[in-house]
Formats: sequence, C-alpha cells, structure tokens
Amino acid sequence: MAGTYSQIYIQVVFAVQGRQNLLQKEWRQEVFKYMARSST
Repeated sequence: MAGTYSQIYIQVVFAVQGRQNLLQKEWRQEVFKYMARSST
C-alpha cells in the first residue's frame, strides 16, 4: 500500500479512589494556558 497514511490518537484518562486536588487555585489559570498552548 504505497502512499497510504494513517494516524491514530489515543487518550487515556484514569483516576484513583480518594484522590486529592493538588493543583492550587492560584496556579490553575496559568497551568491551563500552558496546556492549551502545548497541545497544538
């Protein structure tokens, strides 16, 4: 199959029981800006 191109995206999300929110509110906006910028 010459010239065939395929691309697969896999996203895995998991959480553990009893998890704690470690992202402090003061940091949230800055972290979310960074995540949005780096995902493109």
